Amino acid sequence: MSHLVADAAFTKLLPKIELHAHLTGSISVSTLHDIWQERKKKGDDLSLEDPVLALPPEKVYYNVFTSANFFPLFDGYIYELCSSIDAIRFATQQVLRDFEQDGVRYLELRTTPRENVTNPFSKEDYVSTILDCIREFGRERMSTYLILSIDRRNSVAQAMETVELAIKYKDRGVVGVDLCGNPTKGNVGIFRPVFEKAQSSGLKITLHFAEVPESSTTQELQTLLSYQPDRLGHVINVPDDIKEDIARRGIGLELCLSCNVHAKLTPGGFAGHHFGYWKDKGCPISLCTDDVGIFRSSVSNEYRLAAEHFNFDRGDLAV
Repeated sequence: MSHLVADAAFTKLLPKIELHAHLTGSISVSTLHDIWQERKKKGDDLSLEDPVLALPPEKVYYNVFTSANFFPLFDGYIYELCSSIDAIRFATQQVLRDFEQDGVRYLELRTTPRENVTNPFSKEDYVSTILDCIREFGRERMSTYLILSIDRRNSVAQAMETVELAIKYKDRGVVGVDLCGNPTKGNVGIFRPVFEKAQSSGLKITLHFAEVPESSTTQELQTLLSYQPDRLGHVINVPDDIKEDIARRGIGLELCLSCNVHAKLTPGGFAGHHFGYWKDKGCPISLCTDDVGIFRSSVSNEYRLAAEHFNFDRGDLAV
């Protein structure tokens, strides 16, 4: 198998894991369109544009990661469209199906618990619905677990509510907590008691780390590392001394090639992606999609891109 080209056909067949996939960002445009059509049929007073028109790649990729463009895509569009338990259930089912069809055999989805007062459901209803979908889909088809995300904009009380939900639903498949959200917002230093509570309760910790220069000060990165994370996501703007600390600890890394390149978070395109630095540093690395519904790149394609730009053959990818 070694020295054979790792083309798209091979990477599609290769059994894969996905450790950094946001549920909402993983909903395909076709699934969003189905939800939009269903709401139109029901006569909902829906002012949102058809997802097919609202979310073309050229529109999404244009300055996609600026706070003025990217995060309102979720808060003001996808959340608004998927604003009922029925829509959340349907979207989750389709996301699971899409990952399975791409050859993913182990999946950790992550999501920020949310609530809705118009179509009433609580944060607990939201989490329970997603876990029901995972159970109904079947772990014998794809081993799927859930990570609950804390938004950087949360208060300590809000973040602790997320951890309490994670603890409550550990026996149904919640395996960890995440820190995510607009990297230009919030004070990550307030969350120490939250992550201490999570760890003491047997939950794993993964953190969005150094996504943009504004969230990559030495103080912030050292604070995040002091929370003893099991994994880090993105790790883009990392100074050398902190890179050395990460490598020394052997922290797992969730690297998202297409997301970083299309969002212009990394210079030099795919060949200049920091995967090239980390691949030889001894840290476990998982190639991930981040938001496959937004960036249109499956896990299989991420493997193919790594092979193309970093000279991996089939044997390298299959290890």
